[in-house]
Amino acid sequence: MTAAAPEEVFAAVDVARAPADGPAAFGGDLAPGTLLAAYRHGLFPLPAADDYASAFNEARHEEAVLAGRITLLPGSGSGSGSGSGTGTGTDDADPYALAWWSPDPRPVLAADGVRLGRKLSRMLRNRLEWWTTADTAFEEVLAACAEGRQPPWLTADLREALVGLHRLGAAHSAEVWEGGELVGGVFGVAAGPVLSLDSMFHRRPDAARVAVADLAARFDAAGGRLLDAQWDSPHVRSLGATPQPRARYLAALTDGAGGAAEPVRPLDTARLPAARLAPEKPRPPFPPGHGHGHGHGHRHPYRNARGD
Repeated sequence: MTAAAPEEVFAAVDVARAPADGPAAFGGDLAPGTLLAAYRHGLFPLPAADDYASAFNEARHEEAVLAGRITLLPGSGSGSGSGSGTGTGTDDADPYALAWWSPDPRPVLAADGVRLGRKLSRMLRNRLEWWTTADTAFEEVLAACAEGRQPPWLTADLREALVGLHRLGAAHSAEVWEGGELVGGVFGVAAGPVLSLDSMFHRRPDAARVAVADLAARFDAAGGRLLDAQWDSPHVRSLGATPQPRARYLAALTDGAGGAAEPVRPLDTARLPAARLAPEKPRPPFPPGHGHGHGHGHRHPYRNARGD
């Protein structure tokens, strides 16, 4: 029997009706084609770190799987098996070793809507001599994002698959440099007009924020529209993310056209000054009839508005 293509496998997952705060599916593999098909259907992987984590998934979600509320992907074994089960998707692999998630709501940012904040913007313009690149140190960013994370979801199998996607031009990173040192970064997977951000790191305060802003700017310039932050949190809200119903997010993946959207253009990978992400904003004009002298006894309206 011929195995179903990855696009067919994930098209059969009813993501729109999946649990809002639980996995949408279990099983499958982490081949680059499988991974990309999942992102195109609004799913991202969360591998179990070890056998204990896989057993926990089974104990917690088996009832929902048996009831059909969570999909067991074709080719997934039904036994507990051994090992991670994330490589080949053989029948004796443990399906609970690999979960596929699609939270509802989904925190998203417009590609041109990342917020850095006034303090960081001033530092970029006046103090921080940072530079940024894209797709220049993808594997270094992956390794840095995996350091010390608990639970360690960025497994060796997943990292290998993401490197494969990067070589295919579907996974991207942005890097922040201080001299020759990598001080921050972010990586994610592009699916049509949407870039799903998987993880970020920083070795200097706010360097991860700058990496997100840089990747967003490059994605926007290449024709991208939306960044998916995957998990809601105060941190992604501070960047400008807002929760969006999953149904609306799924529609954005196909650009509202009912089919797979065209990929964006290749990203600009040039070394660029981070200060460009924080341009000086022009001061608002004085109101009509406002005097410019010092005899009115009032604070300057512009300075007062800023709290200076």
